[in-house]
Amino acid sequence: MIARRRFALATAGLAMAGNARAQANWPEKPVRVLIGFPPGGPTDLVGRLLQEPLQRLWGQPVIIENRPGASQIIASEAVARAVPDGYTLLLAASTHTSNVAVQQRLPYDTVADFTPISVLYGSPTVLFVSAERPWRTVQELVEAAKRDPGMAFASSGNGTSGHFALEMFRRKAGIEVTHVAFRGAPPALQEVVSGRVPATFSTLSGAIGLQRQGRIRAIAIAGPQRAPVLPGVPLLADVGLEIPDTSPWYGFIGPKGLPPAVVERIARDSLALMRDGAMAERIADTGGLVIAEGPAEMAARILREIEENREMARVAGVTAS
Repeated sequence: MIARRRFALATAGLAMAGNARAQANWPEKPVRVLIGFPPGGPTDLVGRLLQEPLQRLWGQPVIIENRPGASQIIASEAVARAVPDGYTLLLAASTHTSNVAVQQRLPYDTVADFTPISVLYGSPTVLFVSAERPWRTVQELVEAAKRDPGMAFASSGNGTSGHFALEMFRRKAGIEVTHVAFRGAPPALQEVVSGRVPATFSTLSGAIGLQRQGRIRAIAIAGPQRAPVLPGVPLLADVGLEIPDTSPWYGFIGPKGLPPAVVERIARDSLALMRDGAMAERIADTGGLVIAEGPAEMAARILREIEENREMARVAGVTAS
């Protein structure tokens, strides 16, 4: 019996030492980064910006894997169920904190089943209309919507920042609209480009290219400050239609139980890249703003936003469809 106990203790000690070495040497193989939205959207954008510099820092391939659908829930569930070794990460949008406010049931616990790592950057939510439409001001859009009750507005999914902005906006403006949810920003924006859907609230980072090409038209910013890349575009508050700020953020999250040494390494490296001047300029050019928060700040942000989003969902009547 004593011999067995000594063997068990020795085996446990070797396992602990092995785990410690693995953590110290992380990464020793490719790192998968799951994104819950299609290629070309704002979450995908920051993933592609970080992919090459992270590969240089880590000396391992960083594999971007898009798993769109259910407003990021599919990708989030995959990460929640992953082995907590640092080789499967979620590059999350702030939809992570709004899903819990609008979904009756999730296949994971938004707080308990994840490890916060780093908040990287954010981008304002903007009201865009199709370039095929004549509207150049919010007032013109509101008047058109009043003449056409049930006018369609696109979003990147139920419970996303654009959906929240739409519901708050329609109540403030006193209009009736039809919410059309898509599996991410790119397909939603393409419907607006085509003119089949007249308008959308979308993240600026995911739409700035189409704006610059003249294929969509920004008419208002649904946030507290103007965007330097959209000179002359007013805030909704400037035209008397202020709504709560729904601007999304993007950052790294891992499964629960992620070793502290691995969390610290990923946070340190990803935040250093965000604070780099050249990267900050690239983010700013897309209409984004570097946030650069570590694990403790991210954990506090998630808890705070869950409560804020629950209240906003209650007021705006946002629910899963």
